Amino acid sequence: MPTRLYRFHCTDGHDLVADLRGRRLPTLALVRLQAERVALELMMHGGRLDWSDWWVEVYDQSGRVVLAKPFTEVRTDRPAARDSEDAA
Repeated sequence: MPTRLYRFHCTDGHDLVADLRGRRLPTLALVRLQAERVALELMMHGGRLDWSDWWVEVYDQSGRVVLAKPFTEVRTDRPAARDSEDAA
């Protein structure tokens, strides 16, 4: 199955955590799961910040936004979000 390169940047409009490497994924479903995983990782390891204004924005190879998801909508109770790396 062909894959495309996606970059998963996180921001609150002021600060930015840039994904310089990106990740190749074959489906938008896996892109959504990876976006949740990226947000969860940042929330778990990024200190005790207020994450309510943060978003993960996913860009494709041409620089288009293909997904924007607020951290407040990331499901922390779903194991698939934390384990999406294994699915890809």
